[in-house]
Amino acid sequence: MLDAVSLDQLRTFIAAVDEGSFSAASRKLLRAQSVVSDTIGNLEDQIGVQLFDRSGRYPKLTPEGSALLGDARNIITNVDLLKARAKGMSAGLEPELSVVIDVFYPIDAVTQVATEFRQKYPGVALRIYVEALGGAIKPVLEGQCSIGVVGSLPVIPDTLTFERLPSITFLMVAARDHALTSYRGKIPKDILGKHTQIVLTDRSELSSGREFGVMSSATWRLADLFAKHHFLLKGLGWGGMPLHVVRKDIEEGRLSVLPIEDVPPEGLMLSMSAVWQTKSPPGPAGRWFVDRLKQIPVTAGRLPARVRQKAKPPAKRKARSHG
Repeated sequence: MLDAVSLDQLRTFIAAVDEGSFSAASRKLLRAQSVVSDTIGNLEDQIGVQLFDRSGRYPKLTPEGSALLGDARNIITNVDLLKARAKGMSAGLEPELSVVIDVFYPIDAVTQVATEFRQKYPGVALRIYVEALGGAIKPVLEGQCSIGVVGSLPVIPDTLTFERLPSITFLMVAARDHALTSYRGKIPKDILGKHTQIVLTDRSELSSGREFGVMSSATWRLADLFAKHHFLLKGLGWGGMPLHVVRKDIEEGRLSVLPIEDVPPEGLMLSMSAVWQTKSPPGPAGRWFVDRLKQIPVTAGRLPARVRQKAKPPAKRKARSHG
């Protein structure tokens, strides 16, 4: 008899619970109250469980009914998702969207787009991966992800098509008690080379033999931006970080912006791009995802004037090292 349970019976059961009575459910479902009552009664007979206690003025959910309500909701939700996905497929909508995100890209922007994506494309499964450097392109090249959000590689392979996304601000920072923060004026490269630089390393081989922003021969290499952030806070070295990650640390004095030669006081702008295989362009959901990312500003805003001033060399003062 369980195989005879219908979606209509489950929807009627849920409506009776949500509306608080059989009569209210009948109005919502545009059916006679007797039909609603009979439908729920037949469901109870088929599953062998009493869902409502009818001894009072209004039917009251039984403990067994409460336990089965969540299962009924899950069944209806999954069926609705199946129908939405099937409808999307028939219209050319991809059943799943896999996106790999460069670790430098603001996760707040990604979660904002993902929240809107769930509302707009409920039938499309979304997979998000976060990688660094070549790791953000490799899954696209290998066909594991349909879209990549990248910014750490200077050259995008010829087999990929790309579109520019908003750039992010990148700063060189060190802990407030690091020796480099006491240096007066613009810090020369030879002085930087005497201090350990914390470098984000590439887990893929796509950037093998190439260095990005490495200015010191003494390096500690980490494969995780979260770990790099904490190493910098502990004063274990200096290094580059996206402004949106360290902004609060800078404003509250835990990290200082280093005034380095050839680096503007306000930091560097790191270009970001959305990429995909030219032979496999994004479907409707992927196209929407990229377009929405392009609309969201990812800059963390300007640093306070007092912070920017600290990053500028003092006027007419000879530079000297305290490190």
